[in-house]
Amino acid sequence: MKLIFARHGQTDYNVAQRVCGASPAMLTDEGKHQAKELGVRLKEKGIDIIVSSPLQRAIDTATLANETLNREIVIDEHFTEWNYGNYEGVDFLGVYDEFQAAKLEFGKRLGGGESVMELAHRVFSGIDGLKERYPDKTVLVVCHGGVCRVVRMYFEDLSMEDFAGYFMDNGETLEYIV
Repeated sequence: MKLIFARHGQTDYNVAQRVCGASPAMLTDEGKHQAKELGVRLKEKGIDIIVSSPLQRAIDTATLANETLNREIVIDEHFTEWNYGNYEGVDFLGVYDEFQAAKLEFGKRLGGGESVMELAHRVFSGIDGLKERYPDKTVLVVCHGGVCRVVRMYFEDLSMEDFAGYFMDNGETLEYIV
């Protein structure tokens, strides 16, 4: 089994540097271009199925990538972005230090949203489910930066500092063979 995780394309929240967890951010023109390019880049990977977060920016990214890939898209709640509670939509730079601290305190619910432990449980369960449902497939999962940070924790031996410091660009991918 091969799992390819992709962060959605650029959004209006990304451009404005606003916290974009469970918020309804929309793809920019650049984000739409990134999504189409994702499909082109992955065409030769033999994608069998696309799994998407239920957030619109991920669905739109999956749909645009699918113009090239032409595969079934399945929505999976496990890959929804980290819920940042009352930090949703605020200026990211203004809360950067608090975010970094929360990433190191796995049990702390950031802004009343989810803790890293809750997010990890959800994402790990989602990965386990993919392994059960698609054992011999190549699966593209279109999701989010915070989710991909946790995906790395599932597959790699990360220190807390590596976990907290990891950043993934829009349209970037992670690939794992299971």
